[in-house]
Amino acid sequence: MTAPRIVIIGGGPTGLGAAHRLHELEHENWVLLERAEQFGGLASTAIDDQGFLWDLGGHVLFSHYEYFDHLLDDLIGDDWVSHIREAWIWTHDRWVPYPFQNNLWRLPEADRKKCIDGIIELQKRPPEKKAETFDDWISCSLGEGIADVFMRPYNFKVWAFPPDELSAGWVGDRVATSNLEKLLQNIETQTDDVGWGPNSTFRFPASGGTGRIWSALAERLPDNNLKTSTTVKSINPKEKTVLCDSGERYDYDTLISTVPMNELLMLLTDNTMFEDKRNSFRWSSTHVVGIGLQGNPKEELRQKCWMYYPEPNVPFYRVTVFSNYAPANVPSPGEQWSLLCEISESEMKPVNHSTVINDTIQGLQRVGLIDNPDQIISRWNTFLPYGYPTPFLGRDELIESIEPLLRSMNIYSRGRFGGWKYEVSNQDHSLMQGVEAIDQILLDKDEITYFSPETVNGR
Repeated sequence: MTAPRIVIIGGGPTGLGAAHRLHELEHENWVLLERAEQFGGLASTAIDDQGFLWDLGGHVLFSHYEYFDHLLDDLIGDDWVSHIREAWIWTHDRWVPYPFQNNLWRLPEADRKKCIDGIIELQKRPPEKKAETFDDWISCSLGEGIADVFMRPYNFKVWAFPPDELSAGWVGDRVATSNLEKLLQNIETQTDDVGWGPNSTFRFPASGGTGRIWSALAERLPDNNLKTSTTVKSINPKEKTVLCDSGERYDYDTLISTVPMNELLMLLTDNTMFEDKRNSFRWSSTHVVGIGLQGNPKEELRQKCWMYYPEPNVPFYRVTVFSNYAPANVPSPGEQWSLLCEISESEMKPVNHSTVINDTIQGLQRVGLIDNPDQIISRWNTFLPYGYPTPFLGRDELIESIEPLLRSMNIYSRGRFGGWKYEVSNQDHSLMQGVEAIDQILLDKDEITYFSPETVNGR
């Protein structure tokens, strides 16, 4: 039998994962189409005019898979910087270690009492029904005090949607719950509890940013199978052809698409069956603002990895001390440092694009991360139209009404936005969605990551 022709759309972690697996299996009949000039997608790294490196968000590398770990070791070797996570929350004019709900002793007394009272009330009157919304999950798992003091305001800043418009099924290992007995003990002894979560330790490339991983993976693949600066114009599922803006046409037996699922539906030449579905998706956009500074960070910032900002007096929800991840992230290590800031946007949370850099700088001054703006030597920003694949109410039902139809056309929609499952949208998950799609197509193996997120996330 002739080896099936496989076309991959998108050269981010998922598309590269699929291409890598094809190359690993010595399957040669494939092509990858990437609209940008470089590979990596949302996991790529930019270099600004001053020589500062910027990831497209505060990416942190940790893994649920030995396959992913071995691949990264092979690609980067020993050229890593290893970190013990130091994540903090700036709230009530003070630092609280992450996760918030495990470190209530640092709060002002009135807010600490409100949070504890909420947990006690929850234990007295456990919820009688399953949480349907993320807001339900917050109040049923953490109590109304923690919900009001931190979880609701912070999650609106992250998602750009209120928690009562998000579903609950995605949470898994993404949000810590609270143990009342341990909390009270920590309050009495004023002990921080900071070790929770799968990213309590992580590593980062010593040079080249996160994007180095994906450019290195692309370099391992045969040039003839990779097409950059190639934008897909339409997909004809009956003729099994992909038409590009350049006029080039690619035939396929099976198509793997990492295009956002809602946009994939628009690319189909016959999409009438999806007309009532393609406008139902919800997502947030992300502004990434990089601030490069002369000198060195304050002492209190020299070990911090990233910080969360739940309060509305600053535009960003997270700031990463990006120069702490790797000295080579700045052009003159030891003489310069950098902050990477993230701001979410949606129709429910508009952002002024023309003032976002100045608003960010003012916010950094307001919370004391920058004292003197004269230290700023680089201002960089980018706008990501697709930032977070929102786990909106009805998401699962929508995907379940679309994905099987696509697969019946031999189209696999996978990846951070191709699959639209936030709970399996980290870099390791994304790469493995590509790998497992190929294993399903060629070897008839199950796609565990996409169809059983709770399995790979250890739930």
